[in-house]
Amino acid sequence: MTDQLAVVTVTYSSGDYLKSFLDTLALATEAAPRVVIADNGSDDGAPEAAERDYDRVTLVHTGANLGYGGAINRAVAEIDPAVEFIVVANPDVAWGPGSLDELLAAAARWPQAGSLGPLIREPDGSVYPSARQVPRLVAGTGHAVLGAVWKNNPFTRAYLDADRADLERPVGWLSGSCLLLRRTAFDEIDGFDSRYFMYMEDVDLGDRLGKAGWQNVFVPTAEILHTKGHAASKNPELMLPAHHRSAYRFQADRNPGALRAPLRWALRAGLAVRSRVAVKAARRELNRRQS
Repeated sequence: MTDQLAVVTVTYSSGDYLKSFLDTLALATEAAPRVVIADNGSDDGAPEAAERDYDRVTLVHTGANLGYGGAINRAVAEIDPAVEFIVVANPDVAWGPGSLDELLAAAARWPQAGSLGPLIREPDGSVYPSARQVPRLVAGTGHAVLGAVWKNNPFTRAYLDADRADLERPVGWLSGSCLLLRRTAFDEIDGFDSRYFMYMEDVDLGDRLGKAGWQNVFVPTAEILHTKGHAASKNPELMLPAHHRSAYRFQADRNPGALRAPLRWALRAGLAVRSRVAVKAARRELNRRQS
């Protein structure tokens, strides 16, 4: 199984999260997979310590901050193409016992699965809606506009698809915080689109896998814990605009041509306004917590 599986992650001053990631990984699978860390410019010494202290860990310095998808592509390039499955995961993931073996077992049940994702729990124990539908233009706009003020609106409810969190099933896309990827599928679509510096790269990946004939399968019997958004919550002025730029890129790519230019202009303007509002709200909340 060691030759069947490899793990990749991306660091950017991830601190103690990386140690927890590696310590709990030993509980996730009976294999001893190789781990490749793509470092985007950490200054905390954690990636170097991981390579020194853990067997089968390889550190790759990307030479710049490539973003998440670009760095994952760089890490995957270090792995022998004969390795059948690649695990892509954030360094702030803590693995549940047997979680990767559960994903591998599901991959055998779903031979057309290009990606498989676990049930993701938040630090408070709640379930994060990690298995979602692809946001098409109308539904995505409805979710973006109404999601913050009317959480149970039909667009958001359909997009999150949260009512079936206990059912193993194909979905539109899976959270990139933890994915088991079939290498042939990943290579077929040329991996992550590195134009997405941060956010939406997983939505784009799942959508392109689906269009190429692969499935994205949610596996709730595999569980992980994800300390979601610790960087985003501390840097809303950087992270939230990046999220909105990626949302625009996703929809613009899927609505090309001169006839749809007015749609793209309206979408860009609307997302810019929404981004400014979101940053102000996040900053107020951050100041409230700090005080």
